[in-house]
Amino acid sequence: MLHWEIMGLRAAIALLMLIGAGVTVLVGHEVLTPTEALQAGPVAVEIPAHDGILLIAGRLYQAGAIRSRTGFVMLAVFRGRYLKAGEYEIDREATTLGVLAQLEAGRVKQHVVLQPEGATVAELARALEAERLAPSAAVRRVAADPAFLSTLGIEAPSLEGYLFPDTYQFVRGMTPEEILTRMVQRLRAKTGADITTRAAARGLTVHQLLTLASIIEREAVERGEMRTISAVFWNRLKMRMPLQADPTVQYATGKERRALTRADLRIDHPYNTYRNPGLPPGPIASPGLAAIEAALDPAPVKYLYFVAMDDTHHHFSATIAEHNAAVARYRLARTR
Repeated sequence: MLHWEIMGLRAAIALLMLIGAGVTVLVGHEVLTPTEALQAGPVAVEIPAHDGILLIAGRLYQAGAIRSRTGFVMLAVFRGRYLKAGEYEIDREATTLGVLAQLEAGRVKQHVVLQPEGATVAELARALEAERLAPSAAVRRVAADPAFLSTLGIEAPSLEGYLFPDTYQFVRGMTPEEILTRMVQRLRAKTGADITTRAAARGLTVHQLLTLASIIEREAVERGEMRTISAVFWNRLKMRMPLQADPTVQYATGKERRALTRADLRIDHPYNTYRNPGLPPGPIASPGLAAIEAALDPAPVKYLYFVAMDDTHHHFSATIAEHNAAVARYRLARTR
């Protein structure tokens, strides 16, 4: 009787081992084979903070990033590493091991955000909201928060002009403060530590330099004209003539890049450089390095006026008579 019991026990153990081997092979296949979704292309999945391993496995399975929740959990427990929250774009053809490695490394999706030369805080805020990185209203609020500006050492009413125009990569979950701080730091890195000294040599504070550079940036289309446009503004400043820069009125009226009316040019606003001589209270956009350099090094010319000849070039004049003639000439050409 004992002999048959031993034989039965051995058979049961052998059966269990066979089943276990089969399960291992099956799980191993599921772990080492990309899902149909990943064979077709990358898969997006968002892992919230504080999710446990079972919830993470469930989210990955629902998104089509893994074949087996059990296989993912077993592999994660075996490796014993921390899985990081965030927004992921799982690589095409990734196996469960590859998915796990991506979460362990925290290789989250990077959102590319472009802040072009001449862009405003409002335009940046809309771009960040479009990428679902931060609400537009929150970005604008933080950019004008005196306490936040103080932490950056900026004495200005807002970060307008202090956000360096460049291509950035941000990840979802960053705060508006973190995003804006990075852009201010980029400005300081690009302009160099001597920017205060260089501005002072021209009789300007850094704030005034960025203000002038931002107007040059918005007026110029061709970089080759920046130093000449800068010279026009410098000559007007020295003669205490109003700058009469349309972009400052666009900023005052909120029209951004749209055409102005005669009524707009008469608006009572600190940024209306048709009514107020000197520089406006602050920058109107993000100037690039070329515009900043042009503000520091204007061309050695005596021009006081310029008018657009076409969408890219301007005609420069030293006298009002020459300027009026140029205005009439180019306006007539546009009506033909």
